[in-house]
Amino acid sequence: MKKTMLVLLTTVLAASAAGCSGDAGQQSQPSGSVQDAAKSNPSAGNGAKVELQFWDMVWGPPEYIDTAKALVDQFNSENPNIKVSYQSTPWNNWYQTFTSAIAAGTAPDISTGAGYQAFQFSQMGAILPIDDVVDELKKNGDDFLPNTVDLMKYDNHYVALPWAIDIRVPYYRKDLFQQAGVTPPKTWEELRAAAKKLSGNGKYGMVMPGDTGGTHYVFSLMLNNNGGLFNKDKKVDFLNSRNVEAVQLLADMVKDGSINPAGAGFTGDDATKSFGQGDAAIIIKNPGFPAQLPELKDKIGLMDPLTGPHGEKGTIYWINNIMLYKQSKHPQEAKQFMKWWSQNNKALWTKGHVTQLPVKKSFTEDPYFKDDPERKEILEKWIPIGKTTAYPYPAVFPELNEIEGEGVMQTLTQEIMLGKDPKAIMDKANQTMKSIMKEK
Repeated sequence: MKKTMLVLLTTVLAASAAGCSGDAGQQSQPSGSVQDAAKSNPSAGNGAKVELQFWDMVWGPPEYIDTAKALVDQFNSENPNIKVSYQSTPWNNWYQTFTSAIAAGTAPDISTGAGYQAFQFSQMGAILPIDDVVDELKKNGDDFLPNTVDLMKYDNHYVALPWAIDIRVPYYRKDLFQQAGVTPPKTWEELRAAAKKLSGNGKYGMVMPGDTGGTHYVFSLMLNNNGGLFNKDKKVDFLNSRNVEAVQLLADMVKDGSINPAGAGFTGDDATKSFGQGDAAIIIKNPGFPAQLPELKDKIGLMDPLTGPHGEKGTIYWINNIMLYKQSKHPQEAKQFMKWWSQNNKALWTKGHVTQLPVKKSFTEDPYFKDDPERKEILEKWIPIGKTTAYPYPAVFPELNEIEGEGVMQTLTQEIMLGKDPKAIMDKANQTMKSIMKEK
């Protein structure tokens, strides 16, 4: 889930929500099926082109943008009555870009965006529900991986369509493991023992950054232990015993000298550099990480999912999505494009080299995934055990953006590395989360 967390989010959201409070919770019902597009818009039948604005975030290397543009050109050639204009939107100040456009009445017709964006903007009354789009796609054959589409439901409506999965998995340095006579761990006990044996003389078993990337380690271990921030009723449950065990494991590894305490000041790039230099043997990253260190590609291995102390497995993932805006003057054509994009964007991986993984089952059967050991293994072993930040609540919701972005988990991660008391730092985080969720 790239860039779903911004420290200034709370302030901007409060101002934006105040300006849109009259529309919050007032989502209109879906207005007809995708096939009715030509009927509902006279311009679609008289030769005039309907123009749509598509804002797409930068999801990959330069070839991603080129591939996305080519797909838009393909849609335009196949649909002569519709012209989609493609805008590549940078992540810098993304939230302000969208909120300013919504406030000014210049929002795009359709966009991709941060993992919780559709839910947050839906709460502000700016997102068009797409129940009819989901119904049509399901009737034509449910090609989505389990637990991806239904996560897009908010306030009894589908507010977005999933397109990619961003997941966190652990990688290790094969050469360092071999030198230390250590085998890849399968359990928490083995992880702690391996990291301890790999540490010493300025080297560490695991590197964990102090930025948002570090929070993914905490989330991953909590979910690996079948914990989570909430209960099934969406109430904060941060102090449950499974979460306590996960935080304690990290605290114990810090005490063992297995996690670099200087990591509290590291960025994700710093952690990658440390791993690449051989100063750390384990790192948690997104799929395709070895490509960031091409000179070490053959020395980097993907670990199997750990089995937690109670026998469960899991990790953190985010379902990135595509959404429509109520300001669109051509919602039916926008839905038509959304459906086409969902069914035809496999090239974003095979040519655009997105590091996330697709939500379409048919896409995962392509040789691009089947013939690549790393992608194949993540799809087969990791995606099925992925869980969201909302787990075990069955859907995501707007407040998650603030919980991930306000800094509460980042502070907790930093304080773990600084050796502070686990109970005290968890109590503090618990109170902050309850405040965000407006719980006493």
